[in-house]
Amino acid sequence: MADHIILKKENQKAVITINRPEVLNALNRQVLDELDAALDEVIKDEEIRALIITGEGRAFVAGADIAVQSTFDVEGGRAWGRRGSAIFRKLEKLEVPTIAAVNGFALGGGCELALACDLIIASTKAKFGQPEVGLGIMPGFSGTQRLPRRIGIARAKELIFTGELISGQEAAEIGLANKVVEPSELMGATDELANKIIKNAPVAIKYAKACIDRGMDVDMDNGIATENELFAMCFATEDQKKGMLAFLNKRPVEFTGN
Repeated sequence: MADHIILKKENQKAVITINRPEVLNALNRQVLDELDAALDEVIKDEEIRALIITGEGRAFVAGADIAVQSTFDVEGGRAWGRRGSAIFRKLEKLEVPTIAAVNGFALGGGCELALACDLIIASTKAKFGQPEVGLGIMPGFSGTQRLPRRIGIARAKELIFTGELISGQEAAEIGLANKVVEPSELMGATDELANKIIKNAPVAIKYAKACIDRGMDVDMDNGIATENELFAMCFATEDQKKGMLAFLNKRPVEFTGN
């Protein structure tokens, strides 16, 4: 039984809550292990069509636990970085869409956790940042790779080099967050977004996510080739037949993921 991760599944959605509020949900080995196990459970559940990640209390995740990291040598730092990066990569590669509901501090490893999600909804009380350089280290859970891909190289370098924090509103303005809402509206807005996604054809969503993610790492011609192949594969699904027939007959459709 997990001590610091709460996993709930309902209405084709999974919600993972980081539950270590007494230390602002700081990531230690146990939290990472439990998050890894929760992701495995989501992967195995074919009913899940969207995943939401949030934090309990005043923070999303205020970073990786400094007390843990303060004792590392080079090998310890390497192992820690690899462990966190591998789990966040597993999250990033989930076939279903993922949404970070950022309620408060998303700093260091917390910002990197949000970046590993497809979409980010931020509270007006959210604070984002990569303040690691002020501790004598740098982002270690793939923040140097995902942040520039999300907001551009120059802006990412500024945030990482200065360690400055930005608000949820500024995060939305620079494209780090998709939307910013009042704290009382955060989970409702996130749930609403998830519902808009899961009403559509699951296989089509899966293929679209794969095309976008793969396309970011290849040239345009290879990206287009991937899109063409996965577009064609949509026509092998029952959902494509049902969806187009429903459109032509002007009636609603309920997709099954087949």
